[in-house]
Amino acid sequence: MLSTTKLTPSAVASTVTLAKHAAFVRGVPRLVIRRCHGTTDAYGCYPRVVPHNGLPSRRAFSSTAPTGLKEYFPPPSDAPHIKLTGPAWPHPIYSEQQMKDIKVAHRQTKNWADWVALSMVRVLRTGMDFCTGYRHDKEVALAKKDPTLAKQPRTFAMTERKWLVRFVFLESVAGVPGMVGGMLRHLHSLRRMKRDNGWIETLLEEAYNERMHLLTFLKMAEPGWFMRFMLLGAQGVFFNAMFVSYLISPRSCHRFVGYLEEEAVLTYTRAINDIDAGKLPKWNDLEAPEIAVRYWNMPEGHRKMRDLLLYIRADEAKHREVNHTLGNLDQNMDPNPFVSTYKAATKDHPSKGIEHLKPMGWERDDVI
Repeated sequence: MLSTTKLTPSAVASTVTLAKHAAFVRGVPRLVIRRCHGTTDAYGCYPRVVPHNGLPSRRAFSSTAPTGLKEYFPPPSDAPHIKLTGPAWPHPIYSEQQMKDIKVAHRQTKNWADWVALSMVRVLRTGMDFCTGYRHDKEVALAKKDPTLAKQPRTFAMTERKWLVRFVFLESVAGVPGMVGGMLRHLHSLRRMKRDNGWIETLLEEAYNERMHLLTFLKMAEPGWFMRFMLLGAQGVFFNAMFVSYLISPRSCHRFVGYLEEEAVLTYTRAINDIDAGKLPKWNDLEAPEIAVRYWNMPEGHRKMRDLLLYIRADEAKHREVNHTLGNLDQNMDPNPFVSTYKAATKDHPSKGIEHLKPMGWERDDVI
């Protein structure tokens, strides 16, 4: 049991004074100590915390200081012989120009299944916008026209904190489809006693990549009870819906994920544009977490928050291409074109990288 000691009035005053000047840590608005209840333990006082502006938080999503964040992926506590455990799927190397060339794109619906998939994405998008308080200013380049006006408070303007809330919610949901598809195809392969032709690993790798996005953002902000509750409900509903849907129509599910990744590319593009427009000044010099530097092999001089968003947007663009392509194939017979070796080596073909990226996916006649 931790022992407690009384705080002197001067100690309380010092705590409050320091808290007033600690409005931001690592570019993220933190929850600061407003008043202590008179006792302290080995780790400091037991505070009542409020947002840095002194107003009650409207959402239970706490952007705490890095030292106060919970360690979501601690190193093994009893593994003295292990120095480092690397990723099972090393990330492909992206060039700066390849990431800058990523564009927002949309595949037009061609049949009723595509229309249903797109409609479901729009419903999901509306719900996610409501849960994360997403209201984006259409003038993403406002700073170029009037820098002073761009920095003024605007109704529904996206802040660094709001973007982090949206990123965490988005990535916690985005990691579900790949795992559901890979799991069901794995079980299907076992039942049929046949090969899966390379689909399983690509789908599981996609789920792993989305989880790395989430873990990266969790290094920057810790969700509170409200966000955890929303994620629990969203994941429970979404997982079961994807499970049933994939059993009925895998093709429609891949088309759905393709449209979902289109929205993800749009979201990260808008966040990058906000940084360029001067609307997110706390992120101008914010360094990417170490986990991101190692996973994406981020080079020296390109490890800022903007660089991190470029890498993540490129990943989402790749998932967009993969799922739109898989949605064009025969779900039971065709091999996975992203891990296949082609006879015509001089032609452009699908790959794990983004050197031959096709936003709308590869048509079956081009790859099979």
